[in-house]
Amino acid sequence: MIKKTAIIGMGALGILYGTHMIDQDGIQNVCYVMDSKRSEKYKNQTFYKNGTAYQMPVCDCERAEAADLVIVAVKYNGLASAVDTMKRCVGEHTIIMSVMNGISSEEIIADQYGKEHMIYTVAQGMDAMKFGNELTYTRMGELRIGAKEECQQKNLQAVKEYFDRIQMPYTEDVDIMHRIWGKFMLNVGVNQCCMAYETDYHGCLVPGEANRTMIAAMREVIVLARCEGVNIGEKDLNEYVDLLNTLSPEGMPSMRQDGLAHRPSEVEMFSGTILRLAKKHGILVPSNRYLYERVKELEAAY
Repeated sequence: MIKKTAIIGMGALGILYGTHMIDQDGIQNVCYVMDSKRSEKYKNQTFYKNGTAYQMPVCDCERAEAADLVIVAVKYNGLASAVDTMKRCVGEHTIIMSVMNGISSEEIIADQYGKEHMIYTVAQGMDAMKFGNELTYTRMGELRIGAKEECQQKNLQAVKEYFDRIQMPYTEDVDIMHRIWGKFMLNVGVNQCCMAYETDYHGCLVPGEANRTMIAAMREVIVLARCEGVNIGEKDLNEYVDLLNTLSPEGMPSMRQDGLAHRPSEVEMFSGTILRLAKKHGILVPSNRYLYERVKELEAAY
């Protein structure tokens, strides 16, 4: 039974899910685990979710204890340090889930702690935006969860029971790798195009260059997914574009927020991954190459 949850990362998703757990299950069962410098910085700060104030429970990673569930909610650039930060949180029966974008975070975490600790997760359908200490959203979306390996089925069952108890929106996905690649396809398109064209969701959905580039970049993911043994296609692309149409038109994904804040983006996780896979399979990916170079150009101008 899951009682204690440790969260690594205080970005939009870390705050979104952590505050929901606090509201539903009590502040005593949630802790944000971070290095000592960050814990000193954040322990007395107030965070806001749609205007509601929260005093977040923080813990120095060197004094952390094993948790029942660890949620990794960092940016791609912070994954390596997060794997080290969570070392005291992982005990014999700890379950680990990553709500990060991309297709590789679970494998990277499992390399360190073992695949028997994992479940696979996709966060989708939310329009959460975080600037400073303020999180705003109109849609919480849902978590798609599943087991890739038979040894993860018991973890999946425990998380389902916990999510039912705290009324966390989720759906079990039998083919979780199909879902992970589908969400990756969406992010490769919309995250990068919103940053490259300096626009919001609406700007990527209306007819024009941003929309054409977004769709082309997503189709390049379809080709590479099939090379990697995952059968996504146009039906998936259309479903994800329909999902974008349910979000706030003025909303923006994490990469656009990074651009506005002059932070390093997750471009290496998106088109960087695509370029590496394209080289492996001998495939041309001109749209993702353009987006990679354009994002790098924007970052160099910070």
